[in-house]
Amino acid sequence: MEEHFSQEEKNSKPLDILLVEDNETDIKITLRAFSKVKIKNNIYVVNDGEEALDFIRHEGKYQDKEKFPRPDLILLDINLPKMDGFQVLEALKKDIRYNYIPIVMLTSSRDQEDIARSYRDGAASFIPKPLNYDDFVKVVEGFNFYWNMINKLPNPDIPKE
Repeated sequence: MEEHFSQEEKNSKPLDILLVEDNETDIKITLRAFSKVKIKNNIYVVNDGEEALDFIRHEGKYQDKEKFPRPDLILLDINLPKMDGFQVLEALKKDIRYNYIPIVMLTSSRDQEDIARSYRDGAASFIPKPLNYDDFVKVVEGFNFYWNMINKLPNPDIPKE
């Protein structure tokens, strides 16, 4: 079945995606998979939970809002140094300035408690990292189709109440 979407139905600009991941191999695989599906997203990478919050809040070395835009979407690992993914998720969902940003847990965990906690704490999705590269590419293709073609993201410039 062929799908047709008008330009208005598609997101009009590439997504700014923040990948929060401490494993260099997983970072390379993720970036390679996104590159392979040839959808132009801007992917920024940070390696721990504290750095993720600095990036999102434009603090520390991330103060330049042009160079480090507020992400449209966050891919968040659970097992991170300094501050784990659940702590990051909780901090962002409690803050009115950032609670609208969709957070996708992208993790090696398949634990039912981690899945339940992610959704309970406000994650938009929970994606277990596939065990092989070809499966990872398929996940990224589905991810890109959903977030770039089907889903509509909020405008971050809308004033908060």
